[in-house]
Amino acid sequence: MDIQLKRGLLDVCVLASIKSSDSYGYRMIKDIKPYLDISESTLYPILRRLESVGMITVRSEEFNGRLRKYYHITPAGKKRLSDFSQEWKEMDAIYQYVTREDDEGDKVGI
Repeated sequence: MDIQLKRGLLDVCVLASIKSSDSYGYRMIKDIKPYLDISESTLYPILRRLESVGMITVRSEEFNGRLRKYYHITPAGKKRLSDFSQEWKEMDAIYQYVTREDDEGDKVGI
């Protein structure tokens, strides 16, 4: 898979994991794992990047005597999710075109 496409997909997966409620890294990994294999070494750079572009905010809160970072989606992050939904419709249309069958039932674009 194209690295830029995968990077964009990982970004929206992380945003989607916090669209309903704030969360922390370990919980996000558990939430995303059934759909996509993601590790801490992949997640935390994504979180830093999303914070740097204003799509998430971070707050620290004490939990069992330790500070835990909670991530919150911003309006810019919600807009990115909305934009992704529209982009995905276009990608699906392209996929349908590429994988369509000709009159004899053979795949045309593959």
